[in-house]
Amino acid sequence: MAHTPLTTPPLTPQFCLNQRALRDFLRLSRATIDDNIIQNLNALIVPSRTPFNPSSTSARSTTTSPPLKSPIDPPACENFKSSILFPSWESRSDVLNYCAAVALNPADPDLALAKAESAKERERVVDERLDPYSGRFFPREARTEVLGGLVRNERSVERIVRGRTWGLVQERCGEGSGEGWEEALDKWREEQERR
Repeated sequence: MAHTPLTTPPLTPQFCLNQRALRDFLRLSRATIDDNIIQNLNALIVPSRTPFNPSSTSARSTTTSPPLKSPIDPPACENFKSSILFPSWESRSDVLNYCAAVALNPADPDLALAKAESAKERERVVDERLDPYSGRFFPREARTEVLGGLVRNERSVERIVRGRTWGLVQERCGEGSGEGWEEALDKWREEQERR
């Protein structure tokens, strides 16, 4: 049985600024659906209805062709995509979009502190003969700047993960339409809006 997507956590600035919580949600969501996509798709295959015949193993096959993968029933594929895969992707997109907006927040108190520290450090007079390391100033990045970098990295990871997952879904579901995951996800979103 395929796993169900994780529910989207309550979206608050504190959630986004807690890098561990944000990364854990994204990691667990990917692990549940995308990292186990082959197992999830295999769970959609209906087992054989004919009873096992032991005589089928008495002769060895000499054909060298690779074994065919069992095709997945198209309605089962559609159901998996619309009820598990796309909602999981949408949930992660919602979190990343919200956190990207938090990262653009100019009212971050850390940002004001970093600017004040930077101005103070530029005015400081240093005698590097007495302390050669005192001339070095490493400004702290504001939490929102760190969050912005994290969101950019996670969006890159999402593109890679979704591309890989979508390729496997198309291969196993027999959909060679050439439609990319972006187009398929956009169509699903449009269907959700109509409901």
